[in-house]
Amino acid sequence: MRVLTIIPTYNERESLPTVIKRLRAAVPDAHVLVADDNSPDGTGDMADAMAEQDGNIHVLHRPAKEGLGPAYLAGFAWGLERDYDVLVEMDADCSHQPEQLPLLLDAVQQGADMAIGSRYVPGGRTENWPLPRQLISRGGNIYSRVLLGTSIHDITGGFRAYRDTTLRALDLDSVRSRGYCFQIDLAWRAERLGLKIVEVPITFVEREEGASKMSNDVTVEAATSVAKWGLTARARTLAGKLGLGR
Repeated sequence: MRVLTIIPTYNERESLPTVIKRLRAAVPDAHVLVADDNSPDGTGDMADAMAEQDGNIHVLHRPAKEGLGPAYLAGFAWGLERDYDVLVEMDADCSHQPEQLPLLLDAVQQGADMAIGSRYVPGGRTENWPLPRQLISRGGNIYSRVLLGTSIHDITGGFRAYRDTTLRALDLDSVRSRGYCFQIDLAWRAERLGLKIVEVPITFVEREEGASKMSNDVTVEAATSVAKWGLTARARTLAGKLGLGR
């Protein structure tokens, strides 16, 4: 499999060398795409310098900070145009441990259309996470499971591997999610299509360098989007049972 790991960055100069070094050691044949949102701290320039030294590292310079969703969508488009077989989402801060990427790739090789590194299945866990972050994360997953009726335990998890055929089936042109609800959006789309989603237990660790990009705006976007998606789906199901719209 030709594997592309996409790492969105915004002011990740401190953490980027570490995550790429660990990733290149863990999966030497994989290619890396740094999707940088014009970081003022020079992350993009650093990535360019790394790419000059390593032919498996590539850099996608984006004009401005637009959010996680648009960065990944741009990375997916870049990778699909170049015929990669598996496209991976990974954070730049090493909270997604690169050494665990082979577990996700194994799941895809064994037939998964999408593999999610899960904190909330048996064997999965978090380390050094403050209690408020744990409550927000677990609460967000419960909230999504209830409103969407999903069976995915860690639908907000951002450590993922997709088959190229999966991404081509998800109608990415219609995705409008910008923050962390992007993860919910894509996983729920895949589930509704009946694609095979496998949750692989991982250990998620709190970042040691740089600053978290989580904000109130991101949380509000996720809460309102999930509510809208869930209620819309229920309304369509009810309309179908009543024979409306025929």
